[in-house]
Amino acid sequence: MTVQEYAVKLRSNISKIIKGKDDKIDLVIMALLSGGHVLLDDVPGTGKTVLAKALARSIDAGFSRIQFTPDLLPSDITGIHFFNMKEQEFMFRAGPVFTNILLADEINRATPRTQSALLQCMEEKQVTIDGELFLIDKPFIVLATQNPVETAGTYPLPEAQLDRFMISISMGYPDRADELDILMSRDHVNPMENIMPSIHTDELVAIQKEVESVFVHRTVYEYIVSLVEATRNNDRIELGVSPRGALALARMSKAAAYVEGREYVLPRDVASVFINVARHRIVLSAQGRMYNESAQDILTEILASVKQPKPQTEGR
Repeated sequence: MTVQEYAVKLRSNISKIIKGKDDKIDLVIMALLSGGHVLLDDVPGTGKTVLAKALARSIDAGFSRIQFTPDLLPSDITGIHFFNMKEQEFMFRAGPVFTNILLADEINRATPRTQSALLQCMEEKQVTIDGELFLIDKPFIVLATQNPVETAGTYPLPEAQLDRFMISISMGYPDRADELDILMSRDHVNPMENIMPSIHTDELVAIQKEVESVFVHRTVYEYIVSLVEATRNNDRIELGVSPRGALALARMSKAAAYVEGREYVLPRDVASVFINVARHRIVLSAQGRMYNESAQDILTEILASVKQPKPQTEGR
């Protein structure tokens, strides 16, 4: 089975639950294939948690869900050493982070201390507990949700942690036809129960390695750098995209090309994922906030102003 066929099966599975959002589903699949974490940032009830669950059910892999609350401790995520009275020795009880797909629900409701515990797991794919190092199995993907509207009792994610997410997605409300379809599809049945795994973890890890080997011409890398520099030299942006963000843009572009059946990246692949890779990484300046502009609007202008190079596939 080709990567395109895997992507189609994953999209078909998830679209049984999430109606009319194929573009968002494709972005999540690309992040999955490139080994990146996803931040689902939107108002309640738009399908953020359902999307994460549907993706997890579509993969024959371990799945854990953590409901983030202010009283959640780092050890509740990573695990603890406890004294086993029967064995008369200390033993390690692994936390929910030791899985393949982790749903971090309402991540901004946890304290910074707990958020930092997840930060190490996301970046290093490992956990240090009482001086002992534990590795997390591959693949390891975090799907985090947060509600940007309710700010009472929340702890906004710091830029350092936001930068760990490969992409951010806003689901948005469905249109009238899709919302009607959602209501009718749940009449006396739960469509989530009909989702069956379409890919195994071993296959996913192999695909992720193939995605890494997709060819990127120097001119495409230069295009990526031009876009990133444009975010740093814009008066309406105080903090532009970091080098880590540039690497994420390259990885997502490779996944976008591979899903289309190509082993080389075109400039349009970069353009197609740029906003979702960059939106959560920039901080607007006072000038940007003064005119009530959104990160989406500014990045759209940057994307239109930076000229795309001619496609190059030679020099591989």
